[in-house]
Amino acid sequence: MNITRKKSLLQFSSASIFCEQAKVHIDPWKPVELAILTHAHSDHARPGCKHYLAHKDSETVLRLRLGSDISLQTLEYGETFFHHGVKFSLHPAGHILGSAQIRVEYKGEVWVVSGDYKGQNDGFCQAFEPVKCNSFVTESTFGLPVYHWKSQVEVFKEIDEWIKGSFEKGRNAILMGYSLGKMQRLIRGLQPFEYPVYAHGAIFLINEALRNQGYPLPYISPITPNLFKNKIERSLILAPGSALNTPWINRFEPYSTGYCSGWMAIRGAKNRMPIDRGFVLSDHADWNELNTLIKATEAENIYVTHGFTSSFTRWLNDNGYNAKEVKTMYGEEFGTDLELKQKENR
Repeated sequence: MNITRKKSLLQFSSASIFCEQAKVHIDPWKPVELAILTHAHSDHARPGCKHYLAHKDSETVLRLRLGSDISLQTLEYGETFFHHGVKFSLHPAGHILGSAQIRVEYKGEVWVVSGDYKGQNDGFCQAFEPVKCNSFVTESTFGLPVYHWKSQVEVFKEIDEWIKGSFEKGRNAILMGYSLGKMQRLIRGLQPFEYPVYAHGAIFLINEALRNQGYPLPYISPITPNLFKNKIERSLILAPGSALNTPWINRFEPYSTGYCSGWMAIRGAKNRMPIDRGFVLSDHADWNELNTLIKATEAENIYVTHGFTSSFTRWLNDNGYNAKEVKTMYGEEFGTDLELKQKENR
């Protein structure tokens, strides 16, 4: 007797996380007809798709990065729509502004694709909200017990003390991290600024685009050639990681460098980079958050993507879940914002 196995509602294809019933791709890494995006980071939002759908708070940056003329539909959190009989909705992921979990429902089966997410409420983007489902697709960027985050308040205090300590030594403080997400979090959390602050072109572009759309961010002056007519002293310089080891950064001598990333929790990661100080600040869930938030979904099946997929999958299976490791083309937190490289003010 031939037994026909029921296909999963979502499949991990060579192009994306794919819903065959709806003919919809989630965070595709190849050009497709219709892409639903979890957020605007370049490893999840790639160019070339005919139509895009994302949360409304992602629109400004998506148009900046993918083109102002892209075909883009936006939704609010919790707003539902149907496509070929499949019900979709977006829910807060807490990763960056506009980041969303994608809920997919068909004939009583519910999947949630989390994209990237974190549990800490950073005070800028909407905090993660667990969504009940049968199957949950999780990242595992920091899926090892060694990764444990301090509170945001503690980390910002450390950063503030380092900045002021750099000034006391007569140095500029160059603070680096993701241009999208990390920098808006830092700009909001370090206010009020009691010293001059300047931004690398990649950060200035995103900050101004969001600020002009009404998001609560202060104006940060861009680094321009005119600035160097007068010596920049005892100032905070905000820069992406791509500025390391470039002539651009040497303009600010003498300076101290700091880098914000979850990878800074491991001493070896800091030692491999030409930086003076590493700050453990991540827009991804740490080990405890991954376990707590996965449990809150009440999902029976867990699909583990990018990060420590093998180790985290074994852990989940050993602790009563039906977990599977899946391969995708999503990246890690060490981004360099190369898609903005041609637009930077150097």
